[in-house]
Amino acid sequence: MPPAEPRLDHDSLRTLAAALARLDEGFAALPEAATPDATGADAERVLLEAAERLHDNFPYFHPLYAGQMLKPPHPVARTAWALAMWLNPNNHALDGGRASSAMEKEAVAQLAAMLGWREHLGHLTGGGTMANLEALWIAGREREGGAILASSQAHYTHARISDVLRLPFEPIPADARGRMDLRALEARLARGGVGTVVATLGTTATGSVDPLDGILALRDRHGFRVHADAAYGGYFTLAGGLKPEARRAFDALAGADSVVIDPHKHGLQPYGCGSVLFRDPAVGAHYRHDSPYTYFSSGDLHLGEISLECSRPGAAAVALWATQRLLPLVPGGAFAAGLERGRAAALELHRRLAADARFVTAFEPELDIVVWAVRANSAAESSRRARAIFGAAARDGLHLALAELPAGCFPTAAAGAAPEGGTLTCLRSVLMKPEHLDWLDEIWRRLSAATDHELGAA
Repeated sequence: MPPAEPRLDHDSLRTLAAALARLDEGFAALPEAATPDATGADAERVLLEAAERLHDNFPYFHPLYAGQMLKPPHPVARTAWALAMWLNPNNHALDGGRASSAMEKEAVAQLAAMLGWREHLGHLTGGGTMANLEALWIAGREREGGAILASSQAHYTHARISDVLRLPFEPIPADARGRMDLRALEARLARGGVGTVVATLGTTATGSVDPLDGILALRDRHGFRVHADAAYGGYFTLAGGLKPEARRAFDALAGADSVVIDPHKHGLQPYGCGSVLFRDPAVGAHYRHDSPYTYFSSGDLHLGEISLECSRPGAAAVALWATQRLLPLVPGGAFAAGLERGRAAALELHRRLAADARFVTAFEPELDIVVWAVRANSAAESSRRARAIFGAAARDGLHLALAELPAGCFPTAAAGAAPEGGTLTCLRSVLMKPEHLDWLDEIWRRLSAATDHELGAA
């Protein structure tokens, strides 16, 4: 029996071998030194055991995984990360990674240019949580004592970070489309005491885009600081075909005081690779320290002097730099086209759901996340059916997600009398892989079969 066709990319290993040989040439003058053996029987046994253990993961790389925000790294990113690990650079200081630090600065400058910034201060982080922590830490120093405001649909990390930083935090209600309610925000601003407003461009649950342009207009009158949490949606500034409201919000990103973008979401990078960027480089003064035990081989500004994190993987910078060299961050380019294909898949799935009497849809996706409920006689029954369909689909190899949303997001309260201000368990799909568009018919077939099975059993 012939071996099964591989599901995972093996071809990039040949590219890695060629790149590793080129890397080795740069150190040919060094005398040979012994290295730990990774080719012996014991090493192979352990690695094969690790591969067996990893079978228990979901197939995040496959288009039938359409649940959470998990996008496979581009083969170039994965290969560049692995290549850098033969050196294991540390981008805390130039001693730890001269080349990778330079590559980080170049890659982050390209992110800043995508936002429309010629000047900036920024660096990579371990992820969006650390990036948002730095942004709110700077915000607290720039607006001492001022409250942090974020939408009720913003990521919970903002409330948690505010607590860590001992900054007052207040949620602002969201509208029926999951976006910050500008009227509620304006009413709160009128009472004073606001230091920073967090605008989310791509909420975790629904991919909704806060009206950043409207928030910036209020800043002109009330004088607060604006932080844009674009960890999920930031790259969509490159995408065409967005709704006018979302387009205006992304076009307004250049006016924010700070922006967070996670390359390990739509940026095709391995975990963890986040980034934080500041419009005014002068905020770097808040990072200054006088450590007697850091690196002193260079008088140049190093990344450890503009980061709360110390040791950081230079491999993340090498991977991002290589990916952006291959796929430049420009509207109309191949990278932008990938974003647009995922959004097209989400819009088509939403269209099919809206036309199907078995389901109740929320608002049309602004990015590439679709949420829907199951029609039933009560909100409790709708929630139960959603959980059952989620399980049935997974057993058939289609991996979705569940979300708890305000019932008001659905025009018919999800086919039931939901309590006032109540929530509903609904189904959620993140179609962030470009391949999802090609697989939509198969996704729909399996979703439909799982729904018929569960509704028939009800």
